[in-house]
Amino acid sequence: MGFDEKKEIGEKSEAEKEIVNQDNEESEKLGRQTSENSICTTDHEHEDEDYDGKIDLGPQYTIKEQLEKDKDDESLRKWKEQLLGSVDLNEIGESLEPEVKILSLTILTPDRPAIYLPMPEDGKPKSPWFTLKEGSRYKLKFTFQVNNNIVLGLKYANTVWKTGIKVDSTKEMLGTFSPQAEPYDHEMPEETTPSGYFARGSYSARTKFLDDDKKCYLEINYTFDIRKDWSST
Repeated sequence: MGFDEKKEIGEKSEAEKEIVNQDNEESEKLGRQTSENSICTTDHEHEDEDYDGKIDLGPQYTIKEQLEKDKDDESLRKWKEQLLGSVDLNEIGESLEPEVKILSLTILTPDRPAIYLPMPEDGKPKSPWFTLKEGSRYKLKFTFQVNNNIVLGLKYANTVWKTGIKVDSTKEMLGTFSPQAEPYDHEMPEETTPSGYFARGSYSARTKFLDDDKKCYLEINYTFDIRKDWSST
């Protein structure tokens, strides 16, 4: 939720930095296009700094076409082969659009057993969706499935309001993912909920998952509570 203003994210090793830089460089070479209806449309679009309303993307390719057109670029070809891993290209087909489905949210905390929250089919969780204890440390873990094609630069964006006032905005790059049968898990950095009388109460939030093409795979609006103790259920 991004409440911890002093949260620290562990420094990446030189090897990790090199992989991230390579991912960013190679992702820019994989041009793709998207339709207007794949863009998240909400009443708060002006709050999304990355959204400018104008998207001019290159041609779109299937995985097989991407490998074929870059066969003479050894570094790019190796990067794609490493990204694809054991993907069976015969089972992927000729899909141009990647498909990303967010399966669940799990709240991890040392104070109690993990809270597992499957994503509702209608995208509308009950209110409140979950309860957090004030002053507690926690991490969010998202489980998601990638099908059809490579998803480039999957991002998480979350905005939180209390009594109509925006109290937090968080964005994080999750990465580039190839299609595979097994779901992916991604843990967010650890955070700490605020504490005190004024921190308790109900909050509303909007979470979105987008890729480099600004294609939105999930936009979910929900409420949650911060209380003196964890919920009994």
